[in-house]
Amino acid sequence: MAAAAAQLAMPAISQAADRVLKFIPQSDLAVLDPIWTTAYVTRNHAFMVWDTLYGQSGPTNGFKAQPQMVDGHVVDNDGKTWTLTLRDGLLFHTGEKVLARDCVASIKRWAVRDAFGQALMQRVDSLTAKDDKTIVFTMKKPFALLPDALGHSFSNMCAMMPERVANTDPYQQIKEIVGSGPFRFVTNERVPGSFAAYQRFEHYKPREGGKADWTSGPKVAYFDRVEWHVVPDPATAANALKSGEVDWWENPTSDLIPLFPKGGDVTVTVKDPTGECMIMRPNFLYPPFDNPAVRRALLGAINQTEFMTAMMGTDESLWKVPCGYFPPGTPLANSAGLSALATATPDYAKVKAALQAAGYKGEKVSFMASTDYPTLNALDEVAGDVLQRVGINLDYQATDWGSVVQRRASRKPPTEGGWNMFITGFTGLDLSTPAGNLPLRGNGKGAWFGWPDDPKIEALRDAWFEAPDLDAQKKIGVEIQAHAFETVPYFPLGFAYQPTAFRKTITDMLDGFVLFWNVRRS
Repeated sequence: MAAAAAQLAMPAISQAADRVLKFIPQSDLAVLDPIWTTAYVTRNHAFMVWDTLYGQSGPTNGFKAQPQMVDGHVVDNDGKTWTLTLRDGLLFHTGEKVLARDCVASIKRWAVRDAFGQALMQRVDSLTAKDDKTIVFTMKKPFALLPDALGHSFSNMCAMMPERVANTDPYQQIKEIVGSGPFRFVTNERVPGSFAAYQRFEHYKPREGGKADWTSGPKVAYFDRVEWHVVPDPATAANALKSGEVDWWENPTSDLIPLFPKGGDVTVTVKDPTGECMIMRPNFLYPPFDNPAVRRALLGAINQTEFMTAMMGTDESLWKVPCGYFPPGTPLANSAGLSALATATPDYAKVKAALQAAGYKGEKVSFMASTDYPTLNALDEVAGDVLQRVGINLDYQATDWGSVVQRRASRKPPTEGGWNMFITGFTGLDLSTPAGNLPLRGNGKGAWFGWPDDPKIEALRDAWFEAPDLDAQKKIGVEIQAHAFETVPYFPLGFAYQPTAFRKTITDMLDGFVLFWNVRRS
């Protein structure tokens, strides 16, 4: 808190005040590598620092892939050959030209960790740099979603890095932060747990023509400098925004939103219409959640209304229940298996008996709770109470979100620094299809943290990619959800719309997650 206050009091370094944007992120920026983690705070940082071959349009334009770093592409050989040509003027922050071989190395590293990237590379026969500006995909079979895979704005964005950086093992974090995007990360000013800074990259060449939309179109940086001030205490963050010490607070808590009345100096609004699905993830490698019967039994204790009220308050316009494995209102949303969730106050005694019948033997459950991430912490506290009520031998480990992000990658037993369970969220866009629904994967050691091994859900996912039309995809979506409520890859906790808050002098903010281009001060 003292460190955060000190940073807020610091004058901008060699910058006029109106050219500096001061921002309070959702949590500390604990990880700088967008391939190594799916944490949204890292994703938000990454879209400032790195650019992508394709961008993604917003909901008005159907979230379609649009050329970004590429000038365009040509598809030949009955859809089996894709030739992508880089546009002129692309530079890394070191001044080096962005070359096709940099992009090839970046794609290969990203595809190891990203769900959509994995699906793409399963269908790729070869990926090469024909020359400095030309990238060639030779496919085993046609894959029309190639641009969508390379340009999605899900958790693991396909960041274009220098070849030497992209050659880093995807399961190891990169050591050098050299980007290709509109802002340069100021490495020597970073204070872990407190502060991060970004400088406008004066040699970044925005895409010409069109209109900025989500992550597509021209990315024009109007601020010379962006400062991230980490303020874990919501009241301190609210006061800083209200007084004008900062310009933008990413995730205001529901209880403090009334501090910013309509017509005042602060705007509170939902900028991401895709919302967020909140989930509780178990570890499949160790007891008790290696047992699917235990996971199924625990579903009866999940009352999504209780979780959403704790997180977002009583304003039901900010949340929706029930929420299955696909977000409400999206094409694949369905009702299969939803009856497994509690619709009123759970019968805790009944769930406790079901857990024992399923084989729960009183094993200690290491639950990682994020104390510095207010919305997650509200869910953590509800979950902790529920788990104890149903007889779980709970080891509630209160820690910071950055530690959770680091520790959840560990496959060690819980007694040796591993874990059993944690709570997080994914945007509705991420989870709307099997392509980006990372926690729904069942590919064992290659799966997202928790590492479920579920061949059937993988087969259904492959069938979804091959489905001829939306109706066929919807039928597969029903099968996927019905199966998921049997195997329980994660516990759906509900669907929320997270507002953001900013000074009214900040204008032209794009819809979507926090994006720092296009925005300016009036």
